[in-house]
Amino acid sequence: MTSDFVLQVPDELETALQLKTVQYLVAQRPWLDLYGVNVRPVAPYGSASRSVNVDPALIHRCLPDELLFEVFSRMAPYDLGRAACVCRKWRYTLRNPIFWRNACLKAWQLSGMVENYKILQSKYESSWRKMWLLRPRIRTDGLYVSRNTYIHAGVREWTVTNPVHLVCYYRYMRFFPSGRFLYKTSGQTVKDVVKYMNFRASKTDVFNGRHTLTDDEIEAAFMYPGLPPTMWRACLRLRGTTLGANNRMDILSLSTTKVNSDGVIEPEDDISRVSHNRGLAPFTFVPFEEVEASVLNLPVEKMDYYVPG
Repeated sequence: MTSDFVLQVPDELETALQLKTVQYLVAQRPWLDLYGVNVRPVAPYGSASRSVNVDPALIHRCLPDELLFEVFSRMAPYDLGRAACVCRKWRYTLRNPIFWRNACLKAWQLSGMVENYKILQSKYESSWRKMWLLRPRIRTDGLYVSRNTYIHAGVREWTVTNPVHLVCYYRYMRFFPSGRFLYKTSGQTVKDVVKYMNFRASKTDVFNGRHTLTDDEIEAAFMYPGLPPTMWRACLRLRGTTLGANNRMDILSLSTTKVNSDGVIEPEDDISRVSHNRGLAPFTFVPFEEVEASVLNLPVEKMDYYVPG
């Protein structure tokens, strides 16, 4: 027996429902085939608690764990941090201490392996990852740049009675894990100078010297050529805007000392040693991949003063 009650649907509503159904069926959703509805966390590679299971993600089904481990071992430490944000499996895999041990031993290779292991156990609870994040270190994957500006009085011309010019110049420092560094003072921007900051470039105005790191303080020195030559010295302090960034360096002191004809540094008195109190803006770290787009490339017309933070 059929019911006498019949639901009357307006023609406009029925047409709208049909269009919505057609749009839903036609829309392409390829990500539904790549990701599972419920992905269980995966134990780190090599862990005793690791069990055999089928990962629903397509990339994990096609890429063996051994190959994934090999890819991670060839990545830079900062790229490992980005990779840990991709998915839970990569995050758990990157907790393996072997990745961070290699990064730490390379960053503090001047301290020696024995000393690094002592510091690891005494200060960082035997965690290489914690040591990487908390221990001050000099970054070698870019340039430290100090942007300085000053006002210079110009020459009177025509109707301009008191002309002034805003002068901008930069200090560049590039450090290497071996304890060496390159230094350059120039009016050129970062994207124009980065190609000269290497040992293969034959530039007379790029100086190389040695540096040492003690806690968060850096002692850097190099020899200015000339007659007589001059020893350039700087004391710097590392800091970071975020945990483990180490992307700022404050200039604690900057001085030059004369060197006699025998190559011996003269006693540091008020005559031979000159302290510099200008051009001491903090250094900002610029990674190599961000050199072209760095805000430090802006001219003084668009950025008269830069606050490194």
